[in-house]
Amino acid sequence: MTKNNVTSDRCKLPRPFWQSLEQLGLRPAAVLRQARLPATLHLDQTAVISTPQLFAIWKAIETLSGDPAFSIRMVRETSTANHKLAFLAASYAADFRGGLERVARFNRLCSPNRLCFTERDGAVSVRIEWPVRTEPEPYLSVDASFALLLELGRRGTGKHLLPIAVELRRPNPRADCHAAFFGCPIHFGAERDRMVMEAADLELPFPGHNPELLEMLAPALAAAMREIEAHASLGEQVKATLKRAMPGGRPDVASVAHALGLSERTLQRRITALGRTFRDLLAEARRDLGLELLADPSIEVEEVAFLLGYQDTNSFYRAFREWEDMTPGHWRRINAGSAARSTSPQSID
Repeated sequence: MTKNNVTSDRCKLPRPFWQSLEQLGLRPAAVLRQARLPATLHLDQTAVISTPQLFAIWKAIETLSGDPAFSIRMVRETSTANHKLAFLAASYAADFRGGLERVARFNRLCSPNRLCFTERDGAVSVRIEWPVRTEPEPYLSVDASFALLLELGRRGTGKHLLPIAVELRRPNPRADCHAAFFGCPIHFGAERDRMVMEAADLELPFPGHNPELLEMLAPALAAAMREIEAHASLGEQVKATLKRAMPGGRPDVASVAHALGLSERTLQRRITALGRTFRDLLAEARRDLGLELLADPSIEVEEVAFLLGYQDTNSFYRAFREWEDMTPGHWRRINAGSAARSTSPQSID
């Protein structure tokens, strides 16, 4: 599984998102108040929110709309020209596969989640992967992601593409809205959210392919990606450095400061300014790395303990029980489904 290159928890909701809400009769200010966020947040196009705040907005939309298909309508009823820039750029790709690659890459402009593609036996499975310890994604947010990908293929190819199947964690809404849009069997109450498409559909050309326009849009999108990477918080940079260094020994403040190009004193002062301690960040990095390693079934539990710097497996077991209130083996069995290897969108061909 390809690791995330952008570790920031920065989320941005572009203007088209708020415009589509208004088009369907929901006032952005009312949604923001329901989510316990500043009612004028939507007016600030530079505003950045956290993942919990993003999820709170989706939950507020669900509460206020009372419509289980609201996010599907948002996608379906927004014209291509009024969608976010990444969707517009993807619409001018050479084919559906190229469009998916662009959406997957530039999705990071708005959110820290990752679209994971697995291609096997003529089918392509799409999942949405969030950073470790993120709460379950709201149902409307999942619907929007899958609907966006399918709508991209339909508009780009000019064909009414149908997935093979869609699996959703959400309970059955007792309405035909999902089946009507996706046009395939819908499995509600599933263990995870997944959409399965015909691999052959990804090879369908986009008649509107415009390489000149893509060349114009690409620099702006790439620059925005670099900005997100550059603004990852100091705490995230420290944890990323710790996770890289941990398998080689127990990293300390001095080694992390050196890796970040800071003096030890400066690093300590900046960590304190965040209201954190180096020990806290080390514990979080160890836990995050432990969960990432356990998600790979080819790595033995004993090896995970060693890579995290524990002197013996028992110490790792004790620490893991404190983290997750269960043994590493139990956690691995529960999460076996999400531990399957995935290929990145750039390599689904």
